[in-house]
Amino acid sequence: QVRVVESGGGLVQAGGSLRLSCAASGSGFSINVMGWYRQAPGKQRELVATIISGGSTNYADSVKGRFTISRDNAKNTVYLQMNSLKPEDTAVYYCSAKLYSLTYWGQGTQVTVSS
Repeated sequence: QVRVVESGGGLVQAGGSLRLSCAASGSGFSINVMGWYRQAPGKQRELVATIISGGSTNYADSVKGRFTISRDNAKNTVYLQMNSLKPEDTAVYYCSAKLYSLTYWGQGTQVTVSS
C-alpha cells in the first residue's frame, strides 16, 4: 500500500509564494508519475502539474510560468513551488502518485490566497 502525504499549504496574500511538498512511501519502487491536482469549492478536481521520473513536466495553462514542479526520485517526493499566487488559485491541493496502473492520492492541503 502506498501512502501519500502532502504538506505546506496555508494562507497567503495575492502575489505571494508557497511551496507544497508530497512524499509517497511504502511502494518499494520509484513512482513513475507524480503530480498535483486541485479542487476549488463547487468545481471539479483539475490538473495543476505532473512530472515523470525522467523529469518531463506538464502544466495546466493557468499556472504556466508561475508554478514549478520538481521531484526527488530517491525519496519519491514531489514539490510544487507556487509564485505570483492569485485568489483563483485558492483550492485544496492533492498530490497523486501513480505506480503501474494504480493512482494513490493524498488527503489534500488547503491553499488560500487573499486579495
